[in-house]
Amino acid sequence: MPFARLASATTPTCHLGLGLAAVGRPGYINLGRDHDLGEDRSVETLRARTHELLDAAYAQGVRYFDVARSYGRSEEFLADWLRARPDVDDIVVGSKWGYTYTADWTTDAATHEVKDHSVRTYERQRAETAELLGDRLDLYQIHSVTPDSPALTDRELHAKLAEAAAQGLTLGFSTSGPAQADAIRAALAVTVDGTPLFRTVQSTYNALETSAAPALAEAHEAGLTVIVKEGMANGRLADPHAPRPLKAVAEETGLGCDAVALALILRQPWAGVVLSGAATLTQLASNLHAAAVDLDEDQVARLGALVEDPRAYWERRARLPWH
Repeated sequence: MPFARLASATTPTCHLGLGLAAVGRPGYINLGRDHDLGEDRSVETLRARTHELLDAAYAQGVRYFDVARSYGRSEEFLADWLRARPDVDDIVVGSKWGYTYTADWTTDAATHEVKDHSVRTYERQRAETAELLGDRLDLYQIHSVTPDSPALTDRELHAKLAEAAAQGLTLGFSTSGPAQADAIRAALAVTVDGTPLFRTVQSTYNALETSAAPALAEAHEAGLTVIVKEGMANGRLADPHAPRPLKAVAEETGLGCDAVALALILRQPWAGVVLSGAATLTQLASNLHAAAVDLDEDQVARLGALVEDPRAYWERRARLPWH
């Protein structure tokens, strides 16, 4: 399994990864993104920014990089970076299928991505990913599984995925929405010829949304690698938007709200990789300080008071504008 490469890493940042959702396309829902990216969001400008982030992350010990078919040109940008650095052979690359990017490199599209978990979409997007990443792809995840997703019950799809696994590809899934725990448990039960199909799970977990924790612990116990996404709650846990208790703990630690928010996740025994979604080098450097944050029990308890009802959390996330 490719994540065994990370198990032998000894850098402080070996449990932190870099996701390219925020820099692989001009529009996204993160707060403060207009300030982070500015007005010039041409393909070449974001390609250069992505490569700078990848260089900085790799230099600081990050070894997991996360893209998706729906993240604009994220796979292309990562593939370009890998081709220019053939000596980089100790990383793990994960991508996702199931959403099609439809915004055509604009920020004001009526629809930015379309979800479809059918066999037809899998085969099309698997070919597209293979053309860009080839044998550098380690992990292929179903993007944003919910309890009603046909990907949980489509036996033809499961057979196709099992074929890819037999050829050496690690399979996983990501989750979203207030019923993440139900989706995780349903996916854990998916088998082909008696063998569990999925080896990784990527879920939203942060100081505001903790509802998936028990199911993620179960997944970890079952042997899956757990990847945590949206640890910053799409910017809600970063300055200047961070809630007052988080700002207070950050001041006590002498580090940023973002580092504290990510450190809170790193404390979870089931968290294998925690993603940074940094859009700037400054944000990345601050995010990676999470590995140095040592929270005491009082600070953890104060941060625990930030937890929201999952339905309220996801309803608010759904209202965030693409910009």
